[in-house]
Amino acid sequence: MLENLVAWLTGNLSPSARIWTALAPAILACAYFLGGLLIFCIRCAFKGVPRDEETLKRGSTVLVGFFLRHYFFWVIQPLWAVILRSGLPANALSMLSGLLGISSGVAVAAGRFALGGWLFLAAGILDVMDGRIARTRKEANPAGAALDSVLDRYVDSAMLMGLAWYYRDTWVLLPALGALLGSSLVPYVRAKGEGLGVSVRDGAMQRLERVLFLGVGTALSPILEAVFWPEQKHPMHWLAVVGLVFVAVMSNLTAISRFRNLVKALAPKRQEARSEKAIVGLNAAAGAIATAVDFALVLALVEWMDLLPAWATVLGALLGAVVNYSINRVLTFRSTAAVGRQMVRYAVVSGTSALLNAGGVALLTLHPQLAYTLGWWLVRGVVYFAWNLPLQRDYVFNDTASNNDTLLEQRPHAA
Repeated sequence: MLENLVAWLTGNLSPSARIWTALAPAILACAYFLGGLLIFCIRCAFKGVPRDEETLKRGSTVLVGFFLRHYFFWVIQPLWAVILRSGLPANALSMLSGLLGISSGVAVAAGRFALGGWLFLAAGILDVMDGRIARTRKEANPAGAALDSVLDRYVDSAMLMGLAWYYRDTWVLLPALGALLGSSLVPYVRAKGEGLGVSVRDGAMQRLERVLFLGVGTALSPILEAVFWPEQKHPMHWLAVVGLVFVAVMSNLTAISRFRNLVKALAPKRQEARSEKAIVGLNAAAGAIATAVDFALVLALVEWMDLLPAWATVLGALLGAVVNYSINRVLTFRSTAAVGRQMVRYAVVSGTSALLNAGGVALLTLHPQLAYTLGWWLVRGVVYFAWNLPLQRDYVFNDTASNNDTLLEQRPHAA
């Protein structure tokens, strides 16, 4: 018995012990939560879904809807009642949540994924309770809210830093860093929006979802490793990898969605002839047509007229630029401003776009493990949405701005 306890504490576990350290808490948790779900469903059938007012205010997401949220807060009521009667201050729960969350990062960095996962989930449950305890006792104050919010960032960062350290010699380091970035930006964009008077709470990957997918995936991952790869000294923990990649992708998509909605809410309103989706579609179609025309001319000049490929490429690029400009002017933006000014601005945007694309691909090719074709597409997509499209809309084909510039040029200068 003592030897097993020492092995558990030092992490020198056999495959079966690794399974049970992950599975034993899971069995207890599953028995409680699945039994609670059955009782909850029976209760809902006779009395309806018990509504949790705070859940209704906070809203739901695609990944975790209202039913599951109401169920969760209903099923943890016994634990919440015990903590409420204990008299523990809400700030003490916040600190305990922070300590458990930081400990989870230390555990996974050392390869103890079951321990780290369950600590992370326990920290998440305590984080749910501290604010409710404070509001129930009418002790809620800005200092407690600030403490809770900052500790949440430390907990998320500690867990993801621990995973990044464990996977530092593998490709999983990249999604770990991506999840760290996304998990930091999601609450930051929301806080920035609230500071500017705009509420941005949308997105599928909020904190409850991050804790759920990352915590469960990490806690249960040793089971698969012990069953299929029992002899590996540094197992991949594939279930944790899946949860980590999912959190990385969805948290960044949530941050981008919030950022886009925030900028859209704060930006001056524009009178568009059509929807933004239609503009993006037509602009992308213009680019595809121009690329096809460019390539066809290069083939024709090289194959039929024996022109050097370099000169053919120059002529093809010029024709593609004219085609792209014409389609965007006539169909996409329906511009009526002076052609000369637009052509100059279009040339500036196209030239800088070429430099950005070339520089981005050059940087990514410094990492030989990344295929240059994938890097090419990644850079193209980023440059298109971050540079080409906004500048074509707001700088090249913006008739209002062009008319204002013309009026400023025509206004007589003061003596």
